[in-house]
Order: sequence, then C-alpha cells, then structure tokens
Amino acid sequence: MNEIIEPLILHEDAFFEYFIPYRHAKTKNNCWGELGIETYGEDLELVFSLDTNYVWTVVDDGDGRDQWIIPEIHLVNRVCYLVTEIPHNHLDIQFRSPYNCGSLTPLGIKRQINKIERAFEKIKSPII
Repeated sequence: MNEIIEPLILHEDAFFEYFIPYRHAKTKNNCWGELGIETYGEDLELVFSLDTNYVWTVVDDGDGRDQWIIPEIHLVNRVCYLVTEIPHNHLDIQFRSPYNCGSLTPLGIKRQINKIERAFEKIKSPII
C-alpha cells in the first residue's frame, strides 16, 4: 500500500526559534523584516551562491494573504529568500506565516520544535 506523506506544517514562530534566520551580510536590500534577501539583481546572485541547505523561500499562498516559508530555492510565487544558521537537510516541512494571527505561546513553540526534532530523527534513521 502506498502511504501518502504530507509535509509537516507548522507556525512561523517555530521556524524563527529553531532554524534561526539572520540577515546575510552581503544582502543589498531590506525586505521581510530586514531578514529577507530580494529576488533580483545582486541579491538573487547571492542566493544562488549559498549552500541551498540553509536557504528558504518565502512564497505567497495564492489564495489569501498568508505566506509560507519552504526549504530550498523556489522561483514561483516567491516573495524573498531567507538564510538560516541551522540547515533544513531537505526536510519536507512548511511554516505558515499567517496574515492575521498572533504568536504561539512558549509551550506551543516547544511542542512544534519537538515535532521538528522528531521529523529530523525520522530522516536520520529511515524505516527499513
């Protein structure tokens, strides 16, 4: 039987807490809270020069005002790129950046980080 594997979908607060995005020193523009790397010019050249294991793409969802943070470099519906201190290791994960929603509680963030850690454990030791 084929099992459908869906991406792990979490809140952006867990992304910021776990993966630790930062403003790259060579970024020329300010976007997305000054953490984003633009999608054109020298900034785009910078993105393509980085290790993709540390690069994320912020994309529009197409239906509303929410945005999503997804691993690696994507070109469709992109808003900007983010670079993090912690690699994503090609984990099938997405972070929702809701337009009209508050932040998670410390307990909520801890629970979501536990989900990230369990997902990483699964890809380190695949089921045979």
